[in-house]
Amino acid sequence: MVRVKKGVNALKTRRNILSQVKGYRFNRSTKERTAYEAISHAGTYAFAHRRDKKGDFRKLWNVRINAALRNLDAKYSYSKFIGNLKKANIELDRKILSTLAHESPKTFEVIVKKVN
Repeated sequence: MVRVKKGVNALKTRRNILSQVKGYRFNRSTKERTAYEAISHAGTYAFAHRRDKKGDFRKLWNVRINAALRNLDAKYSYSKFIGNLKKANIELDRKILSTLAHESPKTFEVIVKKVN
């Protein structure tokens, strides 16, 4: 069997791992084993939090819509507004409604009046 020296490959792997953890604190940015562990955890968290971000934005949109409704002295709260919106067959999603409420309140007010 021919002897295989793994120096080049090991150094390449080490350099790659340590370049990914630049800016991490303590041993994670300098030691290969802890760096590898930090990378694997970071990947797990990133995957999970990409899913969480969608829910976070939906909560933000709901709060913005509700706040805009209260500023208009509407008869109802967010939940009743969404229910009436569906009954009126107005198919605007929460993201669009939130943007309208935040950036152009006059347009949002027109939509609220149509729902009544």
